[in-house]
Amino acid sequence: MENIFDAREAQNYIDRINHLTPETQALWGKMTVDQMLAHCCVSYEMIYEPEKHKKPGSIAKFILKNFVKPKVVGEKAYAKNGPTSPQFLITEPKNFEAEKKRLIGFIQKTQQLGASAFDGKDSFSFGKLTAQEWNNMLAKHLNHHLAQFGV
Repeated sequence: MENIFDAREAQNYIDRINHLTPETQALWGKMTVDQMLAHCCVSYEMIYEPEKHKKPGSIAKFILKNFVKPKVVGEKAYAKNGPTSPQFLITEPKNFEAEKKRLIGFIQKTQQLGASAFDGKDSFSFGKLTAQEWNNMLAKHLNHHLAQFGV
C-alpha cells in the first residue's frame, strides 16, 4: 500500500490524476471521469469539510464500525463494481477541472499534515483510526478509482 503521507507517493497520485482528461473513459462502472473525481473528493470532504455531509446515526455508525470498517481500512483492494455508500454517489455532471483541482488540493493537504495529524483522528463513520488505517482507506480508494480510469 502506498503511503499517502509521503511526498513522493502523494505526487505519484497527482501525476496519475493529471493524466486524466475530460474524455477519459472508465474501464468499468457507471461514473464519468468528472463524477469519479468528485466521488474521490467525498472522503476528503468528510475530513476537512464535515458540515457538507450528514453524520450517520448511532445504529448506522455501529454497523459501519463493526462490519464495513474492516473492509475499508484493511489492505485488501476493492472489487470492481462494488456497492457505494449513498453519500458517495455522484449522479450529476461535475466540472472536471474544478474537481481535479479539489482532489489534488486534498491530497496535498493530507500529505503536508502528515501521519501524526491522523493518528487517533476521529473518522466520520468509523470512530478513531490509526494513521495506517487512514492511509489504507485513502490510498486504496484513490488506487481503485484511478485504475478504473486506466491511470
